[in-house]
Amino acid sequence: MYFTALHRLLGYQPGPITDEMIDDAVAAGLGETADLDWKSELPPTSGLTKPDFPKDIAAMANNGGGIIVYGIREDQRKATGRRDVGELTENHERTLRSAAVTAITPSVFGLDIQTIGEAGNQVVAIVVEPSVDSPHLIYRNEYFGAPIRNDADTVWMNERQLEIMYRARFDERRHAHDALDHLYDEQSAGRDTDQRAWLIAVARPRIPAAGQTRPTLADAQTMFDDANSHGFTTTGISPLGSVFRQNPRPGLRRWISPNTADNDHTRCKEAWASIHHNGSVTLAAAIDGQRATGIVLAADHVDYAAVEHAVADLMALVRVAGKRFGTN
Repeated sequence: MYFTALHRLLGYQPGPITDEMIDDAVAAGLGETADLDWKSELPPTSGLTKPDFPKDIAAMANNGGGIIVYGIREDQRKATGRRDVGELTENHERTLRSAAVTAITPSVFGLDIQTIGEAGNQVVAIVVEPSVDSPHLIYRNEYFGAPIRNDADTVWMNERQLEIMYRARFDERRHAHDALDHLYDEQSAGRDTDQRAWLIAVARPRIPAAGQTRPTLADAQTMFDDANSHGFTTTGISPLGSVFRQNPRPGLRRWISPNTADNDHTRCKEAWASIHHNGSVTLAAAIDGQRATGIVLAADHVDYAAVEHAVADLMALVRVAGKRFGTN
């Protein structure tokens, strides 16, 4: 799900980038902004690391993300018409991604490159996600610089701006570690870890979701069910098979799928899962004495399959949350 500068400026709700949006942008004479850049044609594949393409990508990443649309004629930085860019071949797309990795330091990964429109009237949009690795630098022999968007222009950072960017990068890393520790402490609280083994697993996106519509109850039900379908469901005890996926309850900026194993017979299946509104996910599962293969283990033994199931379910939660919130 996207919410790019095109969506914001045209008044669209979060969603895919469509041919209709491109036509509307041209009809409105939409102007370039700090997070929107018009280009008339795709950069050539030959010598792609040398022209402006890496500079444009790095500038967007340094500016908090943005979108570059190739195939738009512009005058005074305002869209005036469409220009077919031709077929975007697999090799061309691979070269674009490679340039963002090899010609920028630190590399910019995860470019979302989309072809929009029918043959003969195609444009290509490249969505650059916000980056926690800023500043991204462009090297020219022994010299380097850090580009950034200044409204509709791309300029080079000065020393003061570089200092601020590096400080923000280090502060963000420290904050991310603290936030992850806080998630873990929350999930560990109240678990009888002094009496039996638990697997506590948490994941947080490098760039948490912001400005998204809060997931509804129906959204939460769908996400928990989808995650369960991606995990191990054939044998053994799956943590997501032991939570109430169809009745998640609201928590503090999250949806919690509560435990259903609440009696002595099913106590070994106890599990809790949550999906946060910023894309974080958590999972807590009791793994002592699991009946993974129909054999009851001693209380101080853990079946390896129980660990595999829990890890698979965590990855499934990460997958569905990333898809819903657009995080990574």
